[in-house]
Amino acid sequence: MGENIKLARKRRKLTAVQVAERADIVRTTLYQIEKGNPSVAIGAYFNVLRVLGLQEDFLKLASDDELGRKLQDLELLK
Repeated sequence: MGENIKLARKRRKLTAVQVAERADIVRTTLYQIEKGNPSVAIGAYFNVLRVLGLQEDFLKLASDDELGRKLQDLELLK
């Protein structure tokens, strides 16, 4: 995910400083996001995606709960 965010930033020809400022995070946090660091707050990830115009991608996280539907279907068949 971090690599995809970094590529999206570069495709938009935005510097790390620009994105960090617009996302209201420090440059080192953006660096950690672009490395895919899971300890960074999810809100920081969302702010960066928003700056890049990719906030709709964020809403797709866990949207297809295939396992949950299968478990529910098994319960319904009992």
